[in-house]
Amino acid sequence: MDVLDTDWLILGGGAAGIMAAIRAKELCPTCRVTVIEKANVQRSGCLAAGINAINAYLNPGETAESFLSYVKAEFANLVRDDLVYTLAERLNEMTDRLVEWGLPVFRDEQGRYLRRGRASVQINGEAIKPLMAAALHQCGAEVLNHRVATDLIVIDDRVVGALVLNLADGSFTAVRAKGVLIATGGVSGIYGPNAGGAARHKQWYSPFNAGTGLAMAARAGAELTSLEMRFIALRVAHTMAPTGTLAQGVRTPHINRLNAHYLNDYTYEQVAPTTAERLWATLQEEKKGRGPCYLDTRGLTSEQGERLQKAYLSMCPTQVLQWSDAGKRPEEMPVPITGSEPYLVGGHGMAGLWIDERRRTTVTGLYAAGDAAGGAPKKYVTGSMAEGAIAAETFFNEIQDWREPRPDAWQIAVCAALQRARQPLEPKEDSTKGNCENNNKSQIRRLEEQLQAVMDRWAGGRPAGYEYDAKGLLRAQQEVDYLIEAGREIKASEAYELMRVHEVWDRLLLARLLLAHMLYRQESRWPVYQSRLDYPARDDQRWRIFVNSRIPAQNTVTKIDLEIIERPPVDSHGRDGQTALSSFGGGAA
Repeated sequence: MDVLDTDWLILGGGAAGIMAAIRAKELCPTCRVTVIEKANVQRSGCLAAGINAINAYLNPGETAESFLSYVKAEFANLVRDDLVYTLAERLNEMTDRLVEWGLPVFRDEQGRYLRRGRASVQINGEAIKPLMAAALHQCGAEVLNHRVATDLIVIDDRVVGALVLNLADGSFTAVRAKGVLIATGGVSGIYGPNAGGAARHKQWYSPFNAGTGLAMAARAGAELTSLEMRFIALRVAHTMAPTGTLAQGVRTPHINRLNAHYLNDYTYEQVAPTTAERLWATLQEEKKGRGPCYLDTRGLTSEQGERLQKAYLSMCPTQVLQWSDAGKRPEEMPVPITGSEPYLVGGHGMAGLWIDERRRTTVTGLYAAGDAAGGAPKKYVTGSMAEGAIAAETFFNEIQDWREPRPDAWQIAVCAALQRARQPLEPKEDSTKGNCENNNKSQIRRLEEQLQAVMDRWAGGRPAGYEYDAKGLLRAQQEVDYLIEAGREIKASEAYELMRVHEVWDRLLLARLLLAHMLYRQESRWPVYQSRLDYPARDDQRWRIFVNSRIPAQNTVTKIDLEIIERPPVDSHGRDGQTALSSFGGGAA
């Protein structure tokens, strides 16, 4: 097996990973920086289809402090103040970088970026990912496409590299690094998608984000935070196109099937509803039999309708195809809206790795940024880039602390990681029998669908109106434990199948962690995102805390006892007072 030595190993070639690589090469042009990407950085991940707005930007009159206040108001006054503040300070810097790389941005009469909402500006971003990829290649970083990390390599409680699978030929490489960044994105596929069958990947969040980075970090002993704050997006029905293009871009009102404007019929914590409360109000209308609900575009002019179609071409062209298929223009018919399946994301929501304000995880040598980093919602593209830059700066400030691992310890750790990674592979003499490959693929997909069915029914999926209680969660835990055991019997005959087995394993582990989080928080803090039928009220006195989880190092392959840790709020200077700990036996995972 090959061994690759690098200084800064970045797992994931999205916004956070690309910026982490570019900033690293700026700080140390002679250092070796390596980016591992499961697909191809040209068109991978959440930005593959493009975007039509930068949604984290400080428009004139806004400051890092006002951005923090805005985010806290959106998330029930419980976010990591220090993380939100430090990324907010660099939002405009990151936007300017994108423009320097060639991103087309709309401007007003004064030449300023054209404001779309309080914290967003309008762009033509269909090609944002190729532009970022070009900047990545230009900086001189090493980019390894079609590679996927299966495990971190940990020696003496320090991450010293990762085991990487080459999807082209099935070979493994042990990458030895002085620092490792998790920038692999969030998690989809734990809950069932809005559409099934051949359309199952027609969803809002990237269906290929399996949570691999979070699962690897969890197995390495890193703390995860706020998994119970699942993000559920209000999206255009059928196409899963973002609704912000409508709500902010052309200011369309919400109506129900009776053509009534329903948002004003409900009481909210503040004067205007938050993002979660707009989704909640829409679901209430459906429960009362007044759905489906819509964003009413019938008041648009033909010019506005044309602009709207062009905006969707920059990120979700299927929405334009839907209008064309119906033989209608946007101003001729309202747009139906619905909730997505739940996701675990740190860019729109709060779920992810627990990090300090320098983007270090709780495991030495391991950093996190972007959707994989928890506690700082509404960071989006530019916030993810800011976190990648901060992580790179932190690493190069600490690089002198690195010590090369002992050869014997390295060999033992790599062999253990390789044994686990290769475990699903069938003996070569068996892999040629009958329809082995087709059978493997069907088993992998069937297990994934079984997980989704369990979570949908018992753990607050779309069929359950996103609501849940302790009884259902305990049932889900039993079912997921069974699926974890069944998953150990799944086989693979080639590299792609092997990757898919590991993805299912990772989703199962994260589902188990998620259930422990959901069961532990005994309140309903975030409407729809975290709504308990048995604890329907918000309880700031007891639960204005972060719920974290950790897998203790002494766990075995067959049994994992989760530890739940309570962390108090952290202010914008990174102060949290005394850390409150609460152990919780989470059972087998």
